[in-house]
Amino acid sequence: MKDSFTVALIGLGNRGKDAYLPEFLKYGGKVRVTAIAEPVDEKRNEVAKLLGLAPEQCFRTGEELLAGPRLADAAVIATMDRQHVPQAVPALQKGYDLLLEKPVSPSLEECDLLARVARETGRRVVVCHVLRYTAFYKKVKELLDGGAVGQVMTVQAIENVGYWHQSHSFVRGNWRRTDESSPMLLQKCCHDLDLYLWLAGKSAKRVSSFGSNSFFNAAHAPKGAAARCLDGCAAKADCPFDAEKIYLTNAATGIDAGNDGWPCEVLAAHPAHDSVLDAIRTGPYGRCVFACDNDVVDHQVVNVEMTDGSTFGFTMTGFTEHNTRFARFLGTAGELSADLLSGDITLTPFGKPAQVFHIDAAEGHSGGDAGLVKAFVELMLGGEPGPGLTSLDVSLESHRIALAAEKSRLAGGAAVELQ
Repeated sequence: MKDSFTVALIGLGNRGKDAYLPEFLKYGGKVRVTAIAEPVDEKRNEVAKLLGLAPEQCFRTGEELLAGPRLADAAVIATMDRQHVPQAVPALQKGYDLLLEKPVSPSLEECDLLARVARETGRRVVVCHVLRYTAFYKKVKELLDGGAVGQVMTVQAIENVGYWHQSHSFVRGNWRRTDESSPMLLQKCCHDLDLYLWLAGKSAKRVSSFGSNSFFNAAHAPKGAAARCLDGCAAKADCPFDAEKIYLTNAATGIDAGNDGWPCEVLAAHPAHDSVLDAIRTGPYGRCVFACDNDVVDHQVVNVEMTDGSTFGFTMTGFTEHNTRFARFLGTAGELSADLLSGDITLTPFGKPAQVFHIDAAEGHSGGDAGLVKAFVELMLGGEPGPGLTSLDVSLESHRIALAAEKSRLAGGAAVELQ
């Protein structure tokens, strides 16, 4: 076992700076951040000051950091989707182990390239499928592996993206366009596709899918809508997607209600009423949701036939109040429902009373951010990888399913074989 290791952080956005860095700092001297890369001066300078880094340890881009000698034992790559593999390949070749933000890439060719380089270099790649690391889903896994419902025959699951999250990230935000990021099912739901196959112990054979951007487009703009929410929009009062409501007054997401974390921290490095209002007035997050250049789907259904003949039905929708997940596992001896919003796992063996297990959810993907970093730290210090560790090879099955589903969707729902 090692006493400590060093980390380079590439990308200081919401995931790199606000999610993973605080978790690493909890380990004190066991983890030292020795290099950072971030194009936004304010973020880079703030983190450099926090960590006491010298100018030669700070870079504008991952490419600049990776062009020189290796500066750490591991690298966290938390940049945009299409930057992941072009940065991960040279990082592996330089000798870094990687904590890689999902999705790996919207290109199967790039995914396969990265897997090959990882094998050739002997380096480790852990993909950030954080839901596996939550206490909630670990309990679901324990129950299913223990035979609580017998053999799982059917999985029904839904990701409720939330109307405000859909409009923030996938209409106004960084992941609104497939050509700039990824298909939405891959970007948002590779978490889920990885999670449910792992929980049920299944592998996919065939996929079909339907979905579209049916609502967030110009055809559905209400009468009197303006291009920006603060430009005298006549529909503002009754519009739930109004930027002032979401970022200022909403009890769950607004800065005026004391919510200075995500999503407001995306609009301003140090969110306050005036800085958030200015971002709404001048930036992309103040655009009318019916006047953006988004093209990713706002809802999608996916049907998966497993190699053992069982089935998995999955729905992603942006038309919900809450951002949460719900799933049912239907087996030969009972059924289990997992409601992440309530924290309740309900097990009903056939012919017997139901049992309810309550798992309190924590911040940061229900505690998954902390759990992921803990597993990575233990791995880097020389511990044995846990049974649920999301290695690159394991993660790529979720990517193959998501990209097959996108292919099916664009082909009108035609089934796509995976085997």
